[in-house]
Amino acid sequence: MFDLQEINKLRVFKSKAKRNDSFYTKSIYPGYNGFREAIIKFKGGEYREIDPKRSKFAAAIAKGLSQSGIREGSAVLYLGASHGYTASFISDIVGKQGYVFALDFAPSVVRDLVFVCEKRDNMAPLLEDANHPERYKDVVPLVDVVFQDVAQRDQLNLFLKNCGAYLKKDGFGLLALKARSVDVTRKPKEIFREVKNFFDNQQDFVVVDYRELDPFEKDHAFFVVKKK
Repeated sequence: MFDLQEINKLRVFKSKAKRNDSFYTKSIYPGYNGFREAIIKFKGGEYREIDPKRSKFAAAIAKGLSQSGIREGSAVLYLGASHGYTASFISDIVGKQGYVFALDFAPSVVRDLVFVCEKRDNMAPLLEDANHPERYKDVVPLVDVVFQDVAQRDQLNLFLKNCGAYLKKDGFGLLALKARSVDVTRKPKEIFREVKNFFDNQQDFVVVDYRELDPFEKDHAFFVVKKK
């Protein structure tokens, strides 16, 4: 018998009947399948499968993520939303009372992102450069969650700038860190340790979860921090 159970109150569900890396969100816009993801019907609802090999958020869940800070009704600033795959699942999690500001700087992917947002009333696309958070201050309010998936050298400072500008007190920051983009000459674990030590030794954030994402995402780590 097919059955689903919620994982760690993340509003993400796991199949008891399928492989361990099958995860689902309950669709708040049933009937729409924008990424050709698997859809299942369960107890009157429609659930979309999120692939850990396509989503660092799902990869972190597959590696045992205990909390994300993303709740029903949360406002989320998503940096590096790309075509909108993971952001669409975050949209399901926050529900129709929440909102996702989905930002990317590449016009080629934002064109696709616009189509996703047209189908989801709780998502807005932003064609902007996350290096300049002051540019979207008239659009984005203070948020409950800043989610960053931007593969560039200065990922940490980019994250800190946006958290400083937009994250509420007691809000959560989610950072998908790509070590090879920071420094291709150094070992990824050394970079992960350095970033974790940074968070552990400053006063603005506390690390509430940390996961390395191999084998789903090579040379990536996922940090969840809470703003004090």
